[in-house]
Amino acid sequence: MGTLAGLLLGAGLLLVWFSCWPQPVRERRPARWRERTQDLLVRAGAPAVTPGRLVAACVVLAVLVLLLVLGLTGSPPIAVCFGAMASIVPVGFVRARARRRQVELRAVWPEVVDDLISAIRAGLSLPEALTSLGERGPTEVRPEFRRFGEDYRVTGRFAESLDRLKARLADPVADRIIEALRITREVGGSDLVRLLRTLGQLLREDLRTRGELEARQSWTVNGARLATAAPWAVLILLSGRPEAATAFNSAAGVFVLATGAVVSGLAYWLMVRLGRLPEETRVLR
Repeated sequence: MGTLAGLLLGAGLLLVWFSCWPQPVRERRPARWRERTQDLLVRAGAPAVTPGRLVAACVVLAVLVLLLVLGLTGSPPIAVCFGAMASIVPVGFVRARARRRQVELRAVWPEVVDDLISAIRAGLSLPEALTSLGERGPTEVRPEFRRFGEDYRVTGRFAESLDRLKARLADPVADRIIEALRITREVGGSDLVRLLRTLGQLLREDLRTRGELEARQSWTVNGARLATAAPWAVLILLSGRPEAATAFNSAAGVFVLATGAVVSGLAYWLMVRLGRLPEETRVLR
């Protein structure tokens, strides 16, 4: 009893001591996966789609393909393999659209910077210069800047309108341009034109270098993708024969399928990882 009483007394004193030092309240941030996925959907031109809906689409497509292949081949292991591959198709489609749209935006950002410089040197204010891009800017970004003009006219709050514009664009280059404009608006400064001119020059150099690298690696990446998909195309053709489907239903067949899936997935991941060009991340959210 004495030992138990001593332990209880010590625990009570420790809790009293901790109560004298309030712990700082940490701001809860969304999961990084959810942030990255939402940025990916915005860049793909589908801001209304949530990460949860994307996951649901992956699950539904996987189940449909699994049932379809199972009905055609009668082999559950083969159906599971193709269902698993189908589950990543929506994500791949979104990534492809986001990549294509980012390439398009990367090509027009120097022109956006030039239009901003012209508008600012013509005497327009920063809100007016950004709003003018909705009418005279590149076609790819006109809707976003047109909505910025509408937000600013309704609210009159420049900072909040910039935040909404940045969320709609979800682009690291746009983040840098917007933050430069925000700082200039808040603290003032006469070097904005020089800053934008330097940024435009850097963007053009990066666009030229990246274009050369992508042109050289495109045929290698496409060849690697074809090599990864070819065995599975042969498998789906062979599985139409009953004896082939029966062979893959055995333990040895399941082992062969599992090994092939692991090797194909690892090879494709290495191909993407080694052939990926460095991408800017959004650090100025």
